[in-house]
Amino acid sequence: MSIGNSPDDNSPQDERPFVEDDRPSIGRALQQARIAAGLTVDDVSNATRVRIAIVHAIEQDDFAPCGGDVYARGHLKTLARAVNLDPAPLLARYDADHGGRPAPTPAAPMFEAERIRPERRGPNWTAAMVAAIVAVIGFVGFTMVNGDDADGTKTQVAEGSTPDTSKPTKAKPTPTKPTDPAPDPSDSAIAAAPQDKVTVQVTAPDGRSWISAKDHNGRLLFDGFLEQGDSKTFQDKEQIDLVLGDAGGLQLYVNGKEIEDDFKKGGVERLTYTKGDPEVG
Repeated sequence: MSIGNSPDDNSPQDERPFVEDDRPSIGRALQQARIAAGLTVDDVSNATRVRIAIVHAIEQDDFAPCGGDVYARGHLKTLARAVNLDPAPLLARYDADHGGRPAPTPAAPMFEAERIRPERRGPNWTAAMVAAIVAVIGFVGFTMVNGDDADGTKTQVAEGSTPDTSKPTKAKPTPTKPTDPAPDPSDSAIAAAPQDKVTVQVTAPDGRSWISAKDHNGRLLFDGFLEQGDSKTFQDKEQIDLVLGDAGGLQLYVNGKEIEDDFKKGGVERLTYTKGDPEVG
C-alpha cells in the first residue's frame, strides 16, 4: 500500500468557465437605440419631457438625478418607448440591480371619516332670530325701493364713474292745465335728461339684442342682452361709448332726442355720445 496522493487528488479541479454578460448596460442600450433611431438627446428630451441632464445621466447608468426608484423606472419606460425599445427587459434589469421592484404604497383605510361622528347640539336660537330680523329688514327695504316701480316698466339708469355732486332742488308745484295735450309716448322720462350729463337710452322693441356700454373712464356700465321690450338708460358727466350687436333692431334716445340713423338690421355699430349730441361723436 503506497502512501501518497490518491488518484483523485491528482485529478484537475472542476472549474466552470466564467461567462461575462455581454449585454450592454441599461444606459448603453438606450443610447445605442437612440443613435440607431437617428435621434439626439434634445430630440428625446423634447419628446418625453425628461430633462436633458437626466437623459445624459441615465445613458451613463447614473440614476441618482431621477430622485428615487419610482421616478427612475418611470423615466426608463418613457425613454425606452421613445427610442422604440421594449421597456420590460430594461425594467427587469434595473429591479435586479437595485433591490427589486419598489413595494406599492398601502392604501388608506376606507370610510375612516365615518368613525368621527359630530357631537349633536341643540338648535341655535340666537342665530335663527338674527336671520329672521335680517330677512324682515331686507323685505321692508325691498318694498320701499320698488314701490315706485309698480307699473312694471323695465327702464334702468346706469350712472357713470363720476357721480353728480350737485344738491337736488325741490321742484315747485305747478298748476295743471286741462287743455294741455297728452305727451307723445316717444318722449319718455329721458326727455327730462339733465343738461350737465349725457343720457343715452337703448330700447329693444322688436326682439333680443346684445349691447355694451362704457363711461368716459372706460368703466363697463353694461354688457349683455336686452330682451324684447327691455330698455336700458346710461348717464355720465362727459361721454357714453356704445357697441350695438343689432343696431337696426334698437331704438336710441340721446339727451332726450331720438337718433334716426339708418342702421342695418343685424349690423354692429360702435357709437360715442357726449352732452352736445345727438350728433355721433
